[in-house]
Amino acid sequence: MTSVADRLARWAVTLQPSANDLALSDRALLDTVAVATAARDHPIRELLGEMPECGAWSTLAHVLDFDDLHMESTAHLSAVCVPAALAAGGDARAYLAGAGVMSRLGVALGWSHYAAGWHATCTAGAPAAAVATAVAMGLDAERIAVAMALAVPAAGGVQRAFGTAAKSLQVGFATDAGARAARLAAAGATADPGAVEQWLTLVGGDPERLDTTGPAVPGGLAIKLFPCCYALQRPISAMLELADVDAHRVARIVVRTPSATLQPLIHSRPSTGLEGKFSLEYALAAALLDGRPGFDSFTDDAVAREAARDLADRVDVIATPGGDGLLSGTTAIELELDDGSHLNAALELPPGAPTSPPAPADLQTKVAGCAGDLAAEISSLTWAGAADFLRDRLAPYPATRSASRG
Repeated sequence: MTSVADRLARWAVTLQPSANDLALSDRALLDTVAVATAARDHPIRELLGEMPECGAWSTLAHVLDFDDLHMESTAHLSAVCVPAALAAGGDARAYLAGAGVMSRLGVALGWSHYAAGWHATCTAGAPAAAVATAVAMGLDAERIAVAMALAVPAAGGVQRAFGTAAKSLQVGFATDAGARAARLAAAGATADPGAVEQWLTLVGGDPERLDTTGPAVPGGLAIKLFPCCYALQRPISAMLELADVDAHRVARIVVRTPSATLQPLIHSRPSTGLEGKFSLEYALAAALLDGRPGFDSFTDDAVAREAARDLADRVDVIATPGGDGLLSGTTAIELELDDGSHLNAALELPPGAPTSPPAPADLQTKVAGCAGDLAAEISSLTWAGAADFLRDRLAPYPATRSASRG
């Protein structure tokens, strides 16, 4: 019987991307480079001097939680697979091979894996980074399966890291480990491809759910319009439908949403900007206070605002039973105002959901907000030139600079 790793490796080497696949890959490249560039002044860049470039790029692409998401696997495919492919000299096909393997492993892991507290971007990401790197290097299916097996020791990561630097760093670690596994496989290292299947089962996955048919990335990708956890995109969008509400008039906010949609929102009373990205209460307060939450809404100072804390204290979250994903069911918001009147909004899908990808103008607006004076350069990038851009613009600060700033 063919192992999981062998099946995925053969799929990867025979992949012939369609026009739709290539359009998705170009959108992923643009979005990933833009959000990584937005983090160019983030303090975490000070920590990346000892990390290989693929891991550093992954960390920067993920630290602002503005990168795309594959809904069925609850995994951030492009923050892993774009850097892995680019660092190895790969193109759209290498990216799509890695992203396709990552999405399929994530589906085989299932919602129960994520609900148990695993960070699927890391667990599915390490073997996927191995594939993206291996395809970029031109390895055959046998070597790719070995590379996936060599990446298994790094296929971990937990949600307790959410709201700390460890969340984006562990994504960087997974990307780096996968790339290293591919290089070792190319050098002749041996491994049993059956290790991937054993790992998949041990962490709660089901090999029977593995499906190698369909487009390169089944289900497509969700593009975020707000720089925070994807679980907050729908509540924020619903709140924004209640336009022109004076925050001072809000006496109570009631949110009704399936319990599954709350899985990563572990900081009900955040004390830092990073924690605010995983706080339903704070996100709703920010939407009321700021209109459209942006980067400035998720700083330490913004989270500490007295007005934001006061509004967050007025949020009641009612978790309805069930759900198996971050977009399960509907999110409904009710505002009770100081005169006793009520305003209501409900939403099933936020803008940028996989079935409603952002219009080119919306994506360009996001790129401009992320990259500023570099936006035009990023918008013209191709797979052939993106790695040089990242090396020139986002190289980790030298260790001497980090030490002098410490």
